[in-house]
Amino acid sequence: MANVVVIGAQWGDEGKGKITDLLSRSADVVVRYQGGVNAGHTIVVDDKVLKLHLIPSGILYKNTSCLIGSGTVVDPKILLKEIDMLIDNGIDISGLKISSTSHVTMPYHRILDEAMEADRGSNKIGTTGRGIGPTYADKSQRNGIRIRDLLNKERLSDVIEIPLREKNGLLEKIYGIKPLKLEDIVEEYLDYGERLSKHVVDCTRTIHAASKNKKNILFEGAQGTLLDLDHGTYPFVTSSNPISGGACIGAGVGPTLIDRVIGVAKAYTTRVGEGPFPTELQGSINDQLCDRGSEFGTTTGRRRRCGWFDGVIGKYAVSVNGLDCLAVTKLDVLDELDEIQVCIAYDLDGEEIDYFPTNSDDLKKCKPIFKKLKGWQCSTADCRKLSDLPENAMNYLRFLAELMEVPIAIVSLGANRDQTIVIEDPIHGPKRALLR
Repeated sequence: MANVVVIGAQWGDEGKGKITDLLSRSADVVVRYQGGVNAGHTIVVDDKVLKLHLIPSGILYKNTSCLIGSGTVVDPKILLKEIDMLIDNGIDISGLKISSTSHVTMPYHRILDEAMEADRGSNKIGTTGRGIGPTYADKSQRNGIRIRDLLNKERLSDVIEIPLREKNGLLEKIYGIKPLKLEDIVEEYLDYGERLSKHVVDCTRTIHAASKNKKNILFEGAQGTLLDLDHGTYPFVTSSNPISGGACIGAGVGPTLIDRVIGVAKAYTTRVGEGPFPTELQGSINDQLCDRGSEFGTTTGRRRRCGWFDGVIGKYAVSVNGLDCLAVTKLDVLDELDEIQVCIAYDLDGEEIDYFPTNSDDLKKCKPIFKKLKGWQCSTADCRKLSDLPENAMNYLRFLAELMEVPIAIVSLGANRDQTIVIEDPIHGPKRALLR
């Protein structure tokens, strides 16, 4: 039994939703600790595709409590759409809890996000336009709206007055956009608050009560390590901390509560939006990975950039997050290739380096140094145990584990729940040598 953090070990979109869904079977509580509706999880259950942005995928298990933690920013309009979608699909959402201190994405946040990104022109960051950055900015400036503010009309009217006046000034004078009316926003968001009120809880007390009662807690991050605000490819990052340390802040727990950290990595690498990407591919292999892997963003629908597995950022993710095991996803996407390459180091201005440069300008100049491995050129989609895998697929996984110096606990071979090889359940399984 263990309290486990699940993080993305690349630039997000690694398939964390499926892994979180898988591990939620062993968890009593699942906590989403950061990010907002800029994240997206696609879960396939009995050939039914469910897309979630805020609600942890553990909601699909009736006896699992799902908590949206204080570090998450909540767009109540989209959250309620997710709730309605789950109800329409016959899913019990009584276990859903929302932290009273989570900050709220307001309409002016979304409008400003889109306006600022458009204004950047060729220097755009590649945001989703969902208002996440401006929401976190208001939080840092102590000018934000929290979930608990939506539960009282007088309180909401009071706390929204100053930020709305400021944002309307920006909208009108800088971007030439019509200002928003306080009364309209208050009326709309009070209605959201009324619908969500039965789910609102004290996040920290709820988590610590579960811990005291020896419950298994799964902490779920959004995005990925290389999108971390402090430790990612800044400025092409998100506005929060997806790394494992962010779980403590976003959930309100101490690091001693965390027993294990599992990183999720694709068998290749993708990223969405702008920013350096050393192993990025062009041409037919890029198209093949994108098409076979259905590499289109859950939130925006944008086509993802595809590249070979990058062991340099992989080792960086192991270090920054303190990973003690890996889940490797989409191995099946490589099934048809006769040769697969893995980046083992970079060439930076003629010098070979095996570490991740924290300066994005340096990362742009990095040229990948590859190790070539043989492909297996047969389907792995029906493999359910390691012995089912072709020899070259096993060799590939062993190479990744050796390169990153961390064992592999789970291998995913498709979108469905059953298309998975579980070598060890990180929550219930003993700590032991896995696939290395």
